[in-house]
Amino acid sequence: MSGEDAPVQQQNAVDQKQETKPAEEPKPEPPKTESEPAGAAEAAAAPAAAAPEEETFTYRALVLTGYGGYDKVKLQVKKGKPVLKAGEVLVRVKACGLNFADLMARQGLYDRLPSPPVTPGMECSGVVEAVGEEVTDRKVGDKVMALSRFGMWQEVAVVPAGHTFLIPEGMSFEEAAAFPVNYITAYMMLFDFGNLRPSQSVLIHAAAGGVGIAATQLCKTVKDVTVFGTASASKHETISQGGVTHAIDYRTKDYVEEVRKISPKGLDIILDPLGGSDTHKAYNLLKPMGKLITYGAANMLAGQRKNLIAVAKNWYHQFSIHTLSLIQGNKSVCGFHLGYLDGETELITQAMNTILDLYKEGKIKPCIDSTWHLEQVSDAMRKMQERNNIGKVVLTTEPMPEEEKKEEAKKEAKKEDKKEDKKKEDKKKEDKKKDDGKKEEKKDDKKKEEPKKEEKEEEKKEEVKKEEK
Repeated sequence: MSGEDAPVQQQNAVDQKQETKPAEEPKPEPPKTESEPAGAAEAAAAPAAAAPEEETFTYRALVLTGYGGYDKVKLQVKKGKPVLKAGEVLVRVKACGLNFADLMARQGLYDRLPSPPVTPGMECSGVVEAVGEEVTDRKVGDKVMALSRFGMWQEVAVVPAGHTFLIPEGMSFEEAAAFPVNYITAYMMLFDFGNLRPSQSVLIHAAAGGVGIAATQLCKTVKDVTVFGTASASKHETISQGGVTHAIDYRTKDYVEEVRKISPKGLDIILDPLGGSDTHKAYNLLKPMGKLITYGAANMLAGQRKNLIAVAKNWYHQFSIHTLSLIQGNKSVCGFHLGYLDGETELITQAMNTILDLYKEGKIKPCIDSTWHLEQVSDAMRKMQERNNIGKVVLTTEPMPEEEKKEEAKKEAKKEDKKEDKKKEDKKKEDKKKDDGKKEEKKDDKKKEEPKKEEKEEEKKEEVKKEEK
């Protein structure tokens, strides 16, 4: 559930049932008996008459229909009001957070998401619309942010009350949707694992992303912490203003060399969302008593669809180390995956309470890159996957205005036209290849025929000579 995490496994069928049950579970019919009086039959008919009204409850949801490109996430309309179990609340969703893990899930590279069809999304914000039995600390009308393994990218979501947190005064729904995953991930890595203290040094990869900005802000809450941050050059001014001490362009420079120039002994804490060979580099950059916290495998993601070469390369370079090397190097390696802490409610609540206090004190604040309508989820995912965001990419459930819909339809039509043009262009190229191939074949046939002709002419000459003799 962190911004970048992705081991590849298949989810079991139980999770699929959990996804479809809230929206699809049929209502039980009242039992009929042979001795039932006519009046009772009429009374039983009354709830049946009310059934159509209940069935009219609809809500929009983004659904991952299969693994692949951006077009695999489709906006659909679900029917039927989700059923609450004891301890659960129904949230009318206002905004949802987009995380790097959602991109990996779309390609089948994130094992905490059930198999398609399924609604992705690990965090949202909204208003409590209904509460189940045994819920005592939430009421209808409460503004909350919520965490879940999946199912947040829709207009209504069912979540355990213990996975919701009251939105502080002054925080917008967009900021609330950007808060849980990134800030809990950054906080628990830096303080629970990293034990960050004054005057230490930290390397933050993807420093302009959601987790990167959250981690940078949290580092600033500790005195004299030196932050090294990797990001493309166009983002350096923003991340430097946000608290990064040394910004490094990973596209044009070797970040290991750049760190060594400034800190020859190495670093105290490194947050690694990349995996593969970068984890090896991170370990070697640690100074004695340094801590490497790995929390993802973003290097696996290359292109819209699963890239088997990138996946294989990442696994081939997977970091492993002997315990004796750790002992002799006086270093530690930690792994963090928020998605596997979904049962640790008390632990998550403690972290959340701490970072909410920091927000109320004005020490941290979510940075929103952009907000997109559910209809624009493809563009939102593309922006994040192409690393064009600075801060959090957020989805809003607010319906898209008609004018924007028309513009969006025009854009989609242009995309389709481009696809058609590309198909035609590809067909032309293919036809040209075939024509060129046929021409080459004819040339080859001609070349083959020429020796035969020469042989025949030689034979004729020989025959003429024999006749002359």
